[in-house]
Amino acid sequence: MKIYTRKGDDGTTGLLYGGRVPKDGPAPTAYGAVDEAQSAIGVARAEVNADPAGSPGELGQILLGIERDLWVLMAELATDAANHAKLTAGQSLVTPDMVAALEALIDEVSAGFEPPTEFVVPGETRVAALLDVARTVVRRAERDAVAVAVPGAYALPYLNRLSDLLWTLARWQEGSSLATRQV
Repeated sequence: MKIYTRKGDDGTTGLLYGGRVPKDGPAPTAYGAVDEAQSAIGVARAEVNADPAGSPGELGQILLGIERDLWVLMAELATDAANHAKLTAGQSLVTPDMVAALEALIDEVSAGFEPPTEFVVPGETRVAALLDVARTVVRRAERDAVAVAVPGAYALPYLNRLSDLLWTLARWQEGSSLATRQV
Protein backbone atom coordinates (compact mmCIF):
# COMPACT_ATOMS: atom_id res chain seq x y z
CA MET A 1 0.00 0.00 0.00
CA LYS A 2 1.34 3.40 -0.94
CA ILE A 3 0.90 6.45 1.27
CA TYR A 4 -0.24 8.59 -1.63
CA THR A 5 -3.51 8.09 -3.47
CA ARG A 6 -3.59 11.14 -5.73
CA LYS A 7 -7.30 11.52 -4.93
CA GLY A 8 -6.69 14.87 -3.26
CA ASP A 9 -4.80 16.37 -6.16
CA ASP A 10 -8.00 18.14 -7.20
CA GLY A 11 -8.18 20.04 -3.89
CA THR A 12 -10.73 17.76 -2.25
CA THR A 13 -10.54 15.25 0.58
CA GLY A 14 -12.67 12.31 1.63
CA LEU A 15 -14.90 12.24 4.70
CA LEU A 16 -15.49 9.28 6.97
CA TYR A 17 -18.48 7.27 5.64
CA GLY A 18 -18.18 8.90 2.24
CA GLY A 19 -18.35 12.16 0.44
CA ARG A 20 -15.67 14.56 -0.70
CA VAL A 21 -15.28 18.18 0.30
CA PRO A 22 -12.83 20.97 -0.52
CA LYS A 23 -9.67 20.72 1.57
CA ASP A 24 -10.25 24.27 2.79
CA GLY A 25 -13.84 23.51 3.81
CA PRO A 26 -15.14 23.71 7.38
CA ALA A 27 -14.72 20.02 8.24
CA PRO A 28 -11.08 19.66 7.10
CA THR A 29 -10.33 23.00 8.77
CA ALA A 30 -11.81 21.75 12.04
CA TYR A 31 -10.25 18.30 12.14
CA GLY A 32 -7.01 19.74 10.78
CA ALA A 33 -6.85 22.11 13.74
CA VAL A 34 -7.45 19.16 16.09
CA ASP A 35 -4.64 17.30 14.30
CA GLU A 36 -2.37 20.30 14.98
CA ALA A 37 -3.46 20.28 18.63
CA GLN A 38 -2.64 16.58 18.87
CA SER A 39 0.81 17.26 17.44
CA ALA A 40 1.40 20.17 19.83
CA ILE A 41 0.43 17.94 22.75
CA GLY A 42 2.81 15.32 21.33
CA VAL A 43 5.66 17.83 21.43
CA ALA A 44 4.90 18.53 25.10
CA ARG A 45 4.75 14.78 25.80
CA ALA A 46 8.08 14.25 24.02
CA GLU A 47 9.64 16.91 26.24
CA VAL A 48 8.23 15.23 29.36
CA ASN A 49 9.41 11.81 28.13
CA ALA A 50 12.91 13.16 27.46
CA ASP A 51 13.73 12.39 31.11
CA PRO A 52 16.80 10.11 31.09
CA ALA A 53 15.04 7.83 33.58
CA GLY A 54 12.87 6.73 30.66
CA SER A 55 9.57 6.77 32.50
CA PRO A 56 6.86 8.95 30.98
CA GLY A 57 5.46 9.70 34.43
CA GLU A 58 1.98 10.88 35.24
CA LEU A 59 1.96 13.90 32.92
CA GLY A 60 3.20 11.83 29.98
CA GLN A 61 0.41 9.30 30.56
CA ILE A 62 -2.22 12.05 30.78
CA LEU A 63 -1.02 13.59 27.52
CA LEU A 64 -0.92 10.23 25.74
CA GLY A 65 -4.54 9.58 26.77
CA ILE A 66 -5.56 12.98 25.42
CA GLU A 67 -3.79 12.31 22.13
CA ARG A 68 -5.72 9.06 21.77
CA ASP A 69 -9.01 10.84 22.55
CA LEU A 70 -8.28 13.35 19.81
CA TRP A 71 -8.40 10.56 17.20
CA VAL A 72 -12.01 10.01 18.27
CA LEU A 73 -12.74 13.72 17.98
CA MET A 74 -11.13 13.96 14.53
CA ALA A 75 -13.24 11.04 13.30
CA GLU A 76 -16.38 12.80 14.49
CA LEU A 77 -15.44 16.08 12.84
CA ALA A 78 -14.49 14.23 9.62
CA THR A 79 -18.02 12.84 9.31
CA ASP A 80 -20.82 14.65 7.49
CA ALA A 81 -23.76 15.44 9.78
CA ALA A 82 -25.96 13.13 7.67
CA ASN A 83 -23.75 10.18 8.70
CA HIS A 84 -23.41 11.14 12.38
CA ALA A 85 -25.64 8.22 13.46
CA LYS A 86 -23.06 5.79 12.05
CA LEU A 87 -20.42 6.87 14.57
CA THR A 88 -19.48 4.62 17.49
CA ALA A 89 -19.36 6.10 20.99
CA GLY A 90 -15.79 6.30 22.27
CA GLN A 91 -14.30 5.16 18.97
CA SER A 92 -15.48 7.77 16.48
CA LEU A 93 -17.86 9.81 18.63
CA VAL A 94 -16.96 11.90 21.69
CA THR A 95 -18.97 10.81 24.73
CA PRO A 96 -20.14 12.59 27.87
CA ASP A 97 -17.80 10.30 29.82
CA MET A 98 -14.83 11.64 27.86
CA VAL A 99 -15.80 15.19 28.84
CA ALA A 100 -16.37 14.13 32.46
CA ALA A 101 -12.93 12.48 32.53
CA LEU A 102 -11.32 15.80 31.56
CA GLU A 103 -13.28 17.58 34.28
CA ALA A 104 -12.13 15.01 36.85
CA LEU A 105 -8.50 15.51 35.77
CA ILE A 106 -8.84 19.28 36.03
CA ASP A 107 -10.25 18.95 39.54
CA GLU A 108 -7.60 16.43 40.60
CA VAL A 109 -4.64 18.40 39.26
CA SER A 110 -5.87 21.81 40.41
CA ALA A 111 -6.35 20.49 43.95
CA GLY A 112 -2.56 20.24 44.19
CA PHE A 113 -1.71 23.93 43.85
CA GLU A 114 -3.07 27.42 44.30
CA PRO A 115 -4.13 28.76 40.90
CA PRO A 116 -2.79 32.14 39.82
CA THR A 117 -5.08 35.08 40.47
CA GLU A 118 -3.63 37.24 37.70
CA PHE A 119 -3.04 36.77 34.00
CA VAL A 120 -0.31 34.25 33.28
CA VAL A 121 2.66 35.02 31.07
CA PRO A 122 3.60 31.69 29.45
CA GLY A 123 7.18 30.48 29.59
CA GLU A 124 7.97 29.82 33.24
CA THR A 125 9.18 26.34 32.25
CA ARG A 126 9.65 24.68 28.87
CA VAL A 127 6.97 22.04 29.49
CA ALA A 128 4.48 24.65 30.74
CA ALA A 129 5.17 26.79 27.67
CA LEU A 130 4.60 23.81 25.36
CA LEU A 131 1.34 23.05 27.16
CA ASP A 132 0.28 26.68 26.70
CA VAL A 133 1.02 26.46 22.97
CA ALA A 134 -1.09 23.29 22.81
CA ARG A 135 -3.86 25.08 24.71
CA THR A 136 -3.97 27.90 22.17
CA VAL A 137 -4.12 25.43 19.29
CA VAL A 138 -7.00 23.65 21.05
CA ARG A 139 -8.81 26.99 21.41
CA ARG A 140 -8.47 27.54 17.66
CA ALA A 141 -9.70 24.00 17.01
CA GLU A 142 -12.71 24.75 19.19
CA ARG A 143 -13.51 27.88 17.17
CA ASP A 144 -13.10 25.96 13.90
CA ALA A 145 -15.24 23.05 15.12
CA VAL A 146 -18.23 25.31 15.77
CA ALA A 147 -18.94 25.31 12.02
CA VAL A 148 -19.27 21.51 11.79
CA ALA A 149 -20.15 20.16 15.23
CA VAL A 150 -23.53 18.47 15.33
CA PRO A 151 -25.89 20.22 17.78
CA GLY A 152 -26.00 18.36 21.08
CA ALA A 153 -22.78 16.47 20.39
CA TYR A 154 -19.88 16.54 22.84
CA ALA A 155 -17.10 17.64 20.47
CA LEU A 156 -17.28 21.30 21.53
CA PRO A 157 -17.53 20.64 25.28
CA TYR A 158 -14.58 18.25 24.95
CA LEU A 159 -12.42 20.90 23.28
CA ASN A 160 -13.51 23.51 25.82
CA ARG A 161 -12.54 21.28 28.76
CA LEU A 162 -9.34 20.21 27.05
CA SER A 163 -8.11 23.80 26.84
CA ASP A 164 -8.95 24.21 30.53
CA LEU A 165 -7.04 21.03 31.36
CA LEU A 166 -3.99 22.13 29.37
CA TRP A 167 -4.03 25.49 31.19
CA THR A 168 -4.22 23.62 34.51
CA LEU A 169 -1.42 21.23 33.56
CA ALA A 170 0.78 24.16 32.50
CA ARG A 171 0.26 25.92 35.83
CA TRP A 172 1.02 22.66 37.66
CA GLN A 173 4.28 22.34 35.72
CA GLU A 174 5.33 25.87 36.60
CA GLY A 175 6.17 24.68 40.08
CA SER A 176 3.26 26.06 42.05
CA SER A 177 2.53 22.53 43.19
CA LEU A 178 1.79 21.89 46.85
CA ALA A 179 3.73 18.62 46.42
CA THR A 180 0.57 16.54 46.36
CA ARG A 181 1.43 15.41 42.82
CA GLN A 182 4.74 14.47 41.29
CA VAL A 183 5.72 14.17 37.65
